[in-house]
Amino acid sequence: MTNNLGRLDDEDYPSVAMGQAAELLGVQPAFLRSLDNAGVLRPHRTVGGHRRYSRRQLALAARLRELLDEGHSLASARAICGLEDQLRASDVRRREADDALEDARADLRDRDDELQRTRAELRDARKQIMNLRGRAAGPGSAPRAS
Repeated sequence: MTNNLGRLDDEDYPSVAMGQAAELLGVQPAFLRSLDNAGVLRPHRTVGGHRRYSRRQLALAARLRELLDEGHSLASARAICGLEDQLRASDVRRREADDALEDARADLRDRDDELQRTRAELRDARKQIMNLRGRAAGPGSAPRAS
């Protein structure tokens, strides 16, 4: 026997029966059946044909109920929910892009710092070479042009 308790944290795991879902949402089971019949919300079906809802589906049903209560038609409520989903996904992608941009900027700052250190080391090395050349030429000699 497998233990599926860990799946309860999965928003897409169909763990809630129709009666429980209706009770949680404060709606009649007929409302949930109508969403299924309209193709707006497709619950998982058990072997016996019973509907099971995931947390994500319950959130969608609750949002649809809100929009319907505000006077929207089912078609417009469905469209609004779809647009809200797209907006959330777009926000996630934007935040990921912002994070990647900040990482790239930090990397460039690190590389610039490294480049500045390398330039300073090269200046110091050139000075040391010039000093060594001046000593090697001896006193009173003109420094060589490099």
